[in-house]
Amino acid sequence: MSDVRVALQAVFRRVFDDPTLVLHDGMDAHAIPEWDSLQHINLIVAAEKAFGVRMTTGEIAHLKRPGENVGTFIALLTQKLAMKP
Repeated sequence: MSDVRVALQAVFRRVFDDPTLVLHDGMDAHAIPEWDSLQHINLIVAAEKAFGVRMTTGEIAHLKRPGENVGTFIALLTQKLAMKP
């Protein structure tokens, strides 16, 4: 399991208050009943803080499009981390 996935899983567990939550690439908001619009914002803010990155409004909106999932989120975080000085 990649470091990004492990750290993001910890963020998800904290945001959704579920220590047993296990991420997989195909997981999306339908997989977690509590993952509504407010929790999506909480998740983004928590991930930004945990990874020391900032996401643009466009990137955040892209993550909510149909067909986007945890795999997309991990790829975005990996890309942002690679661009950090």
